[in-house]
Amino acid sequence: MTHDVNGDSAADEFWLFGYGSLIWKPPPHFDRRVPGYVTGYVRRFWQASEDHRGTPEAPGRVVTLIERDFWATLADDVQHHDSAPDRVWGVAYRIRADKVAEVKDYLDIREINGYTIHYTDFQPAPPAATTHDGQGRQQQQQQQQQQQNLPPTVKTLVYIGTPTNPQFTGAQDPQALAEHIYHSSGPSGTNREYLLNLETALDALAPPDSGDAHITDLCDRVRRIDRGSGGGGASAAVVSPVQEENHGVGKNHFRRRSSVVEQEETEK
Repeated sequence: MTHDVNGDSAADEFWLFGYGSLIWKPPPHFDRRVPGYVTGYVRRFWQASEDHRGTPEAPGRVVTLIERDFWATLADDVQHHDSAPDRVWGVAYRIRADKVAEVKDYLDIREINGYTIHYTDFQPAPPAATTHDGQGRQQQQQQQQQQQNLPPTVKTLVYIGTPTNPQFTGAQDPQALAEHIYHSSGPSGTNREYLLNLETALDALAPPDSGDAHITDLCDRVRRIDRGSGGGGASAAVVSPVQEENHGVGKNHFRRRSSVVEQEETEK
């Protein structure tokens, strides 16, 4: 694990940006969860996973962030460079001040296998549009509560698998990548479950803007592969936030599946 020294260690608050599994598998000890986006990057399934969605003998594929200027120099069959969105959507978590050191240690263990620490400016999403649906109103109220008194941008820590790390795969043929994801699995589950969970989690952040065409394209390909193989239909099994009351203060908690808790994912 290496660290980018550009972060401000004197900051009063510690924020973490998640753009992969952290969206639905949050870190411990957070007290705010805010949807939003970063700019200057693209998200791609160009990082090999040997310890969670694959094995050393047959690595799976997970997401990383690539600086947009560098990505523009690469061959990428999914989208033309001038049409890719300028925002990468995800979630920022504020970690309780008394737990920052503990969470950093936890993340240095979880975010391994080629990822390094960087810092970037995160922009919170605007409050959700007004809705007349009961559940929608509750979600809107929760989001507004989480975003109270936030500045326009928040400095966040983010884990990135840079192009110089040994697990970086670079651009791949989309169909070959989808086939690889469909057939890969590791201690944390199937690679396609991770992909489909990510699509569902992104679509729920700030529809219709928070989707990712690269993710959607891969999901469509994986579903077609599944139908062609006679499978029961590839589907996501997203861990959803639930609202609980703690001495009158609403807090977001997350249900975990029955998988072993220690099998944390390396992806962001």
